[in-house]
Amino acid sequence: MRNERVPDRNIAMELVRVTEAAAVAAARWMGRGDKIGADQAAVDAMRMMLDTVDMDGVIVIGEGEKDEAPMLYNGERVGNGHGPQVDVAVDPLEGTRLTALGRPGAVSVIACAPRGTLYNPQDMFYMEKIAVGFEARGVIDLSAPVDWNIRRVAMAKGMPVEEVTVIILDRDRNTDIADQVRAAGARIKFITDGDAPAAVSAGMAGSGVDMMLGIGGSPEGVVAAAALKCIGGDFQGRLWPRNDDDRKMAAEHGMDLTRVLTIDDLVRGDDVFFAATGVTGGDLLEGVEYTSGGAVSESLVMRSRSGTVRRIKTEHHWRKLEGLNTAGK
Repeated sequence: MRNERVPDRNIAMELVRVTEAAAVAAARWMGRGDKIGADQAAVDAMRMMLDTVDMDGVIVIGEGEKDEAPMLYNGERVGNGHGPQVDVAVDPLEGTRLTALGRPGAVSVIACAPRGTLYNPQDMFYMEKIAVGFEARGVIDLSAPVDWNIRRVAMAKGMPVEEVTVIILDRDRNTDIADQVRAAGARIKFITDGDAPAAVSAGMAGSGVDMMLGIGGSPEGVVAAAALKCIGGDFQGRLWPRNDDDRKMAAEHGMDLTRVLTIDDLVRGDDVFFAATGVTGGDLLEGVEYTSGGAVSESLVMRSRSGTVRRIKTEHHWRKLEGLNTAGK
């Protein structure tokens, strides 16, 4: 009997149908000022399409718990129950606020890997992160000073420090990191939301971004690590407690808050699948565009075992999309 525990085919090509459905559903809510409505549309569409995928999946990185939003919850079984047993990480709408405000950069993402290989940050919502592409793989160290990491990346990429561009989530908790980047002489690109796509951008050639630094969501960190593993980049994270309650919870779960988690700690093994579809147009992906007969979307599809990265432009037709989402029609 064939071993069903390890994926032996590129299920990323099935997963992209999942992110496409979520993106097309969520994009209807662009600029309508309703984060919950946009998220619910993405969740409903994603859940419906996940049920058609040939896999026996368990969600280990779910969506919405932090904000009590509509969610695909941790522990939920997804897929049709046939095929490989996998861990699944989802964010049906990474950038709910971006979508609600009609701003660029929102995406729908999913990643999966063999059962038991994706890191579960439990209820630790935040993580300090560093992400780079293939050229700087193996030269970063999150425990080292910011300027040391920037100089190492600059050397690995053969460029002056002054030309290195660091992408940072614009939050008060990242002010000190931004100050250190400025002191090192590097450039900064600030983003208001969406640090998972930002980390992926740091690993993509031609993105105009050389590295990502800063404190953002822990679930997004695991998703980003999965994507970077597919494209040969590098990622490190360290759980970041907000308060004493977080420290107590980490102690109860035996989580070491001083430990630097490598990309192999966050995503074990070498058979990782990742798919992302743009919702509102941004640097990484174009957003959904509606036409008289349907919609057009752009997606990234990746697999770590083969190193394959596909950028897919898809035309959707309304007759095939009935039932995904009727809001706004």
